[in-house]
Amino acid sequence: MEQVMQYAQPVLDFFAAGFNQVNAIQGIIIGILAAFVLREYKRILVVAFGATLIHVIVDTVMPVVQGAEIKLPPLADASWWQYVATLFVGYIVIITVFYILKRMLIRG
Repeated sequence: MEQVMQYAQPVLDFFAAGFNQVNAIQGIIIGILAAFVLREYKRILVVAFGATLIHVIVDTVMPVVQGAEIKLPPLADASWWQYVATLFVGYIVIITVFYILKRMLIRG
């Protein structure tokens, strides 16, 4: 069992980092909307990808709304792609939680 946990711990850490990476209010709003868009759980990866894309767009546009110049994300930076991957995993977790709550509270 200890050996299994040794291999599973990096995966669990990645999921935890993804969950922690999502901005609380922004993540909740996007997660709730995505959970209501999600009709069948087998489409979770597509919906989480869309939620991640919306999150990145909001992060890029928000400084412009506040008066800053528009700057593209650092697409050539590997750490930025790791950030996006952790966001994706975080949205899988958040949307799953809200989807389960939706299925329990709203029949149909």
